Amino acid sequence: MVVAEESGTACAESVRSVSESESQLSEIAFKRHHNAHKRIYLLINAIILSIIGTETQPQTIPMDPALATPNEILHELGGRLRQQRLAQQLSQQELAAMAGVALGTVKKLEHSGVSSLETVVRVVQALGLADELQPLFVLKRNSIAQMLQAAQPLRQRAPRKRAPATGSP
Repeated sequence: MVVAEESGTACAESVRSVSESESQLSEIAFKRHHNAHKRIYLLINAIILSIIGTETQPQTIPMDPALATPNEILHELGGRLRQQRLAQQLSQQELAAMAGVALGTVKKLEHSGVSSLETVVRVVQALGLADELQPLFVLKRNSIAQMLQAAQPLRQRAPRKRAPATGSP
């Protein structure tokens, strides 16, 4: 009877171990699948943190852009630009004048994050944060094949369309 109980306990532990292993494997697969999203998240987070600075960093859980909607990302970006403006003790009117945009544009950007890319760049430049955009222009290479392909000279025009084959015998 004792052997049967020990065997049953060992089986239960094995089942728990397998379940934990499956859970860990699925977590690893999930992380690998979303690796690209994580890199984007880290880049956006680095830009946002550099925009608002560490002194004014909010004590909230950071947003994960890989799991957020585009509107949530825009709203967060607008809010963080607002925090940076306030940290520099600028009014919305002053920032709008410095960026060369309308006051309503700055208000809309800070409130909802909705604006053109040009407006975001103008505001970032006016806040003196243009250098923080540099990571957006770094070409990421993940494999040796991608590195070799990037080293090849770039084709300057699209390939020609081939004429359809005629069916003559």
